[in-house]
Amino acid sequence: METGRPTWSSRAWPAAWVTLFLLVAALMTIGTQDPATRLLPLVVVGLAVLVSTWAVLRTRRERRAHEDRLAAWTGERAAQAERLRIAGDLHDLVSHGLGLITVRAAVATRLTGPDAAAEQASALADIEAVSRETTTELRRMLTVLRTPESAAALRPAESLADLPDIVAAARGAGLDATLELPALDGVSPGVQLTACAVVREALSNTARHAGPTSARVRVRRDGATVVVTAVDDGPADGWEPRPGAGHGLDGLRERVAAIGGVLDAGPDGPGFAVTARIPDGARP
Repeated sequence: METGRPTWSSRAWPAAWVTLFLLVAALMTIGTQDPATRLLPLVVVGLAVLVSTWAVLRTRRERRAHEDRLAAWTGERAAQAERLRIAGDLHDLVSHGLGLITVRAAVATRLTGPDAAAEQASALADIEAVSRETTTELRRMLTVLRTPESAAALRPAESLADLPDIVAAARGAGLDATLELPALDGVSPGVQLTACAVVREALSNTARHAGPTSARVRVRRDGATVVVTAVDDGPADGWEPRPGAGHGLDGLRERVAAIGGVLDAGPDGPGFAVTARIPDGARP
């Protein structure tokens, strides 16, 4: 049930029917035998026409007012949904970028030995690259939000072909991440985009909560369903979790559910597993 949806029921016709009933009852009670009342039927008919006309016009006005309220309510719902979508995109962008920066910096501070200086310099270079990319994406998104008519170029929607880069970025943050991605033909764009979001969020969570541990990503087809799984081996020794805002998995679960899928997330032995089962409408 949709809360707050405007409802409408006209009161004009019930009032009109009551009025017509009273007119007919009065006509039957008084009768028309008396010469003074022979014009009464014409009067009743005229009143009935006036009452019916009033009911029709009143119903039209009420319907137009209801349609205006319904249009305003629909617009507010659409605006709310768009705000939530934008909030989700911003969360993905900021959480992923800052998560990689935080984890890479944390790993760099723990480096020791003769190669520590070189590794720390490499970490700083990675942090700079991720910071630049995240800042560029934020500016692009804010430009589009400020000027909806802007011709600012939008990136193509992510696909399964982007998964190797997503996993490689996680490796750059210190994860020992692997990807098992067989050739999957005919996967719908929406499913591919959601699969990328699942992998990115899962690896970002692993990096924050488990640090430089091992993680395995697998994408496969199970009949008409695409199954995306990301499993890690648990926190690295001495790692202190760096939790985010806590809305990532909830938002991801809603995103998967929006296209008819199911997301399961929970402990898996010493580690953590995220599994999304996404129905693929492009399959016969």
